[in-house]
Amino acid sequence: MTSPENRRITDLGTLKAISHPLRMRLYRALFVARTATASQLADQVDEAVSLVSYHLRKLADHGLIEEAETQSADGRERWWQPASYGISVQEEDVRNSPELVAASDAFGRTVNEQRVELHRRFLDERLTWSDEWRSASVSGEWLPRLTAAELTALGQELEAVLMKHDQAARAAEAAGETEGRENVAVHFHAFPYRS
Repeated sequence: MTSPENRRITDLGTLKAISHPLRMRLYRALFVARTATASQLADQVDEAVSLVSYHLRKLADHGLIEEAETQSADGRERWWQPASYGISVQEEDVRNSPELVAASDAFGRTVNEQRVELHRRFLDERLTWSDEWRSASVSGEWLPRLTAAELTALGQELEAVLMKHDQAARAAEAAGETEGRENVAVHFHAFPYRS
């Protein structure tokens, strides 16, 4: 059963495993689907089933995904689900090891590249969405001057708001309220920079 908590990645092997671009795409696709087979995921990422199966097993070896209950009568199909609600990499867990810092940077770049591609795809396909969805989409940038403590508080508050809305949506979906629901990506970055 998927843990309701985020999985905090602290070891080099797991960090390297999830940093692989295809594995990250598979993890994201599985997170959205909640449960899926290698065949279903292969269709989504346009890769061979054998390659997808290999990478799913690697994710499972590191406890990032796990086998799920079979969702069909075909007992030969292997179903997968995320092992936790999400994953996170924290600076304090990697900063004392050059190898972990490098792996964390690779993970961050992989995630960022895929986020940019997801947003680019929305922009390219924007006119295929209804007026309601186009109006509901959000894009913005704020450039406040904060202390590190204020930035930490901001991040925690934003995460709490997102969690509240996600949990409400999951509960509604579980209750059968699926009409009008779409997958929504919410990305935000908050980091210091110098002009």
